Amino acid sequence: MGGIGARAFDLKKESIPNLLTWSRLALVPVFVVLVAMYRFPEHNAWALLAGAIVFVIASLTDAADGYLARRWNAVSAFGRVMDPVADKALVLGAFVMLCGPNFANSDGDLVTRVAPWMVVVIIARELLVTSIRSVMESSGVEFGAVWAGKLKMILQSIVVPIVLLLIWFEPRGATIDGWQQTVIALLVWATVIATVVSGVPYVTKALSARAGAS
Repeated sequence: MGGIGARAFDLKKESIPNLLTWSRLALVPVFVVLVAMYRFPEHNAWALLAGAIVFVIASLTDAADGYLARRWNAVSAFGRVMDPVADKALVLGAFVMLCGPNFANSDGDLVTRVAPWMVVVIIARELLVTSIRSVMESSGVEFGAVWAGKLKMILQSIVVPIVLLLIWFEPRGATIDGWQQTVIALLVWATVIATVVSGVPYVTKALSARAGAS
């Protein structure tokens, strides 16, 4: 009986990382709906704070599922595929929302400082890396995340809620001036640059694998 109980517990443990991944996917539409309810500067400001909290919780599930999968040796094919999908859905959804018209001030400028071209660059990077990973793994080459990709995800997970909170802290005026806009602009630009640079190791890794196979 003890052996059966231990095996059942192991099966439950193995399912926890995947459940965390599913929970992150489920939180994506919740985050999007909350942020969509907000209108700068004051309409439904509570939704902006709630969206930031939901994003942080979703990001924490990303850290937790990877840690538990490695600790319990519960890395699965589902996790290898769906974990990065959940990450991309969360981050790309956030940046699409941040360049939306609900963040425009009275002059029509986006207080998030996220320009549409930045979102296009981020999406293009993610599509490129996903395509490279799919091609390499279909060829039998293991192609997990590299350190640069992990650092990029950490930076994105930090910047998005900070931007939301900086806007939420100043909801009373018709615009945000001074240090808040400077900090937001620096964070957004740093994220875009880090996102682009983080794609380089994947390209070089794929080229090296191709060269070694030929």
